[in-house]
Amino acid sequence: MSTLGRVCGAGCVGRVGMLMLTAGLALSGGVALAQPVGEVEFVRGVGFAQSAGQASRTLGKGLPLSEGDRLTTADGASAIVKFNDGTRLTLRASSDLVIQQYQFKDHSQSNSMLMQLLKGGLRAITGLIAKSSPNAARLQTSTATIGIRGTDFDARLCATDCQADSAKVPDAPRPNAVQASARVLGVQGDINAIDPRGQRRRLVDGGSVYPGETVETGAAARGVLVFRDESRTSLGASTRFRVDSFVFDDKNPTDGRFLVSLLRGSMRALSGLIGKANHRNVSFTTPTATIGIRGTGLDVDCESDEACSFFSWLGTIEVSPNGQTALQVLMAGQGLQVGSAGIRPLNASPLEGLPRPDRINVDLRQLFGASDVSDDQPGLFVFVRDGHIEVTTGRETLHLGRGETGFAGDNGTTARPLLTPLFLEFDRTPMPDSKNPMLQTVLGEAGVRTRNQCR
Repeated sequence: MSTLGRVCGAGCVGRVGMLMLTAGLALSGGVALAQPVGEVEFVRGVGFAQSAGQASRTLGKGLPLSEGDRLTTADGASAIVKFNDGTRLTLRASSDLVIQQYQFKDHSQSNSMLMQLLKGGLRAITGLIAKSSPNAARLQTSTATIGIRGTDFDARLCATDCQADSAKVPDAPRPNAVQASARVLGVQGDINAIDPRGQRRRLVDGGSVYPGETVETGAAARGVLVFRDESRTSLGASTRFRVDSFVFDDKNPTDGRFLVSLLRGSMRALSGLIGKANHRNVSFTTPTATIGIRGTGLDVDCESDEACSFFSWLGTIEVSPNGQTALQVLMAGQGLQVGSAGIRPLNASPLEGLPRPDRINVDLRQLFGASDVSDDQPGLFVFVRDGHIEVTTGRETLHLGRGETGFAGDNGTTARPLLTPLFLEFDRTPMPDSKNPMLQTVLGEAGVRTRNQCR
């Protein structure tokens, strides 16, 4: 028998062994300690992290954070946190954030992240969780829920403090312009956008498409692109559609430009305000012909690079086959197939199974509209640096793309402010990926604008 056994007996050995095992598990994080979901990278000022039923811990560099932790920052303080999936956020001064749910494993389909912003605001650069699934990452507030679609964004709950911050900025606010050419609705299946650099991102309802981007639909996918000039295009399965050029100012639509290409697949299109103001500035290019419009609803089906079918169901279209100077003019109810085997007439559209875009209900105000929102209105303000944000209240949903600001009021309404609030545009809080957040903070307090303050 061991010395311990001779001194206190078998029962004592059992009790001591259990105490040692419990202590070992606590130290290893097996039972008593939750697994870390991230850690603090930077702190300026006073802040705390607290788990339910536990004593608060002072925020400091390297402090591990767990699911359920509540993070608070004092007046004048800020903290930068990095999560295991690469998500980074800066919790601004006088803020209160709860890590409600966090689950992450490499290549897992069940990854999720749910944060609750109780007070103040944050600046975020999302990681793998938000990029892997459109519904995996959310930020809840008392006013609205933010659906994060692989996004860099700022969010702030405002009372009277936001107006006070804006009053400190001498600049005039800039227009809160929508940069997207179109947004996608009615998504079924897998749809992706590819930018001119070849970067691919998944599109969900409300997702933005920008000039120069190509939209690809999967083998069993479909969706509708709604453009800012009210043009609409239904895309069928296995389609590649490129926005070559889109320029539109609703105050001067005659100077607009709508140039797109159907590289492969099928579409049903309805021209909008640009076509009505100056139809010569609208053009559809396909592998076998170019189409001009005159206030038009048209169908195009390109089975291959060598054969495309064209059909007009509203107005008139002009089909210019590649390599020919003669135009083929089609009135409503007329069609053509143009290919390597020649040109032959069509008496019916080949795309009757694809919804006509003029029969799809669209709320243009929610997609592109703006209204007067003052900085002194209480509620949630969101600025999107890149990606797609969905702001949802109990009454409605607002979709925001790159460079847009949105607002959700305490009464459940949402809006896109006419002007970008100055407290967002010139935020002194350091970005989550700042290489020297302390220097950025000090310069901001001294009134020196850093590069990411004036966007």
